[in-house]
Amino acid sequence: MKQTVYIETSIVSYLTSRPSNDIRVAANQNTTIEWWETRSPLFDLYVSEFVLTEASFGNPDAANRRMTVLEDIPELTTLEDVRRLGKALIYKGSLPVKAEIDAYHIAVAAVHGMEYLLTWNCTHIANAIMRPKIEFLCREFGYEPPIICTPQELMEG
Repeated sequence: MKQTVYIETSIVSYLTSRPSNDIRVAANQNTTIEWWETRSPLFDLYVSEFVLTEASFGNPDAANRRMTVLEDIPELTTLEDVRRLGKALIYKGSLPVKAEIDAYHIAVAAVHGMEYLLTWNCTHIANAIMRPKIEFLCREFGYEPPIICTPQELMEG
């Protein structure tokens, strides 16, 4: 049985965007493409309404590229437990209010029992300072938190 991965919006953005002139962003783009081509088939991938909504914003051509990549990935439902955990992640101090959608990404992944949450959002999601608080709250609500990681971290195994 394959392990499960929740694909957060930044992954699809890095996968489909034009090559960046910023060397760090370009490296992350290349890693994402390599992960997608070589590692993603080893996992069951999932998204949520939050990913689909975010991916549809912006430049129409870029949004179309993102939505095309996402079209065959199953969507996890947003249950009331997702909303409850998402709000707790914001209002109990794990994430700042401006990161509400990020809280819902984490909540969807936790409530649906995803093993991994794959992201390049190191400000609010894959953040070593915030991770213990996120994990504590997920467990306090009765959910095992997903392993939050970047494609670089999920490349080998």
